[in-house]
Amino acid sequence: MDTRLLVMSDLPVLRQQMRLAIVTETFPPEVNGVAMTIGRMVQGLQDRGHQLQMVRPRQGAHDQPRDAGGYQELLRLGLPIPRYQGLKFGLPAKQALISAWMRKRPDLVHVVTEGPLGWSAISAANKLRIPVTSDFHTNFHSYSKHYGFGWLNKPIHAYLRKLHNRSLLTFVPTNEMQAALEGAGYRNLAVVARGVDTTLFNPDKRSVVLRTEWGITADELAVCHVGRLAPEKNLQVVARAFEAIRATGRPCRMVWVGDGPERQALQAQFPDHVFAGMRKGDDLARHYASADIFLFPSLTETYGNVTIEALASGLAVVAYNYAAAREQIRPRQSGMLAGVGDEVAFIDAACELAKHPQLLEDIRHQAAQSVTHLSWAQIVADFETYLINVLNHWEARHEQTG
Repeated sequence: MDTRLLVMSDLPVLRQQMRLAIVTETFPPEVNGVAMTIGRMVQGLQDRGHQLQMVRPRQGAHDQPRDAGGYQELLRLGLPIPRYQGLKFGLPAKQALISAWMRKRPDLVHVVTEGPLGWSAISAANKLRIPVTSDFHTNFHSYSKHYGFGWLNKPIHAYLRKLHNRSLLTFVPTNEMQAALEGAGYRNLAVVARGVDTTLFNPDKRSVVLRTEWGITADELAVCHVGRLAPEKNLQVVARAFEAIRATGRPCRMVWVGDGPERQALQAQFPDHVFAGMRKGDDLARHYASADIFLFPSLTETYGNVTIEALASGLAVVAYNYAAAREQIRPRQSGMLAGVGDEVAFIDAACELAKHPQLLEDIRHQAAQSVTHLSWAQIVADFETYLINVLNHWEARHEQTG
């Protein structure tokens, strides 16, 4: 497909109802950025009247498929992902999907994750001549070096490129990612950003009671990190940046929100830090908004949903200049950016906020305003319009060829 035909200004205004099969290896109530994003997309598509079939691994023995109101689930077998507690990758299911889609043919198949289930879904869709699109959500090839199999980096990258090039269109969250993947040989890419719920994440959720529980007064700094506590998140840079902030003489406390394989070691290393564990919903929103500075030095994000959640919550974000931070932060106005991988600059930026209270206050004021345009309603509308356009082009091409 010629992606020049998919420029947003050229897309049709009229909506049509679609029957969509969405294939994903993670879905709420699992807690991660991909699950959160696809959960929002699914709800938005349902609200816009589309019929959805969700294909995903069974999350546990008590997980039962839903089938009501234009929403159906097809649950498949999965195996645990090493070091990712509670998450699974779906086993291949090509023949089962062919059978299911022959009985009730979807208009379009959208593959969210790139595991064996996603690959087999693309194979099944291609076999049945059903148009298929995909998401590029996770830098598996970047993660590999953190889990003892860095030698697989090139094969994983080749696998991902081949998988996505078998779909008609691959969605990426940033212009930067689009350029990088195009340079690596990926074809037919379109940018659809991620949204943020500013009704949930906003500065009004700030809680004096919670700060008191953390042992922080109004004049002290709450420095936080939200996310999975795992090797690929570059967490020692968070710790070193916090120690540098403390060395400025500004009274402060470090708060870690999240869980993962590194939590036990971090708690042993930093017994005076607050480890709040996994938080969800309004409780998570209070934890964001009750902090002041958000440290996020990860180098393995495709987007980084926590970045825009922190901005929406009115935090001064310190991050490397890529992914969501690069797209949404205006340096020294709505956040602080450091060159990618420049740890010294990252720590200096964090310390500058601690040393200059007015700069910190100005940035926190601007941060929430900087993401008001990222409503989920608009993100879903953009995604829907691309899917309609892909389907229209597919049908027109096949009508011409008979």
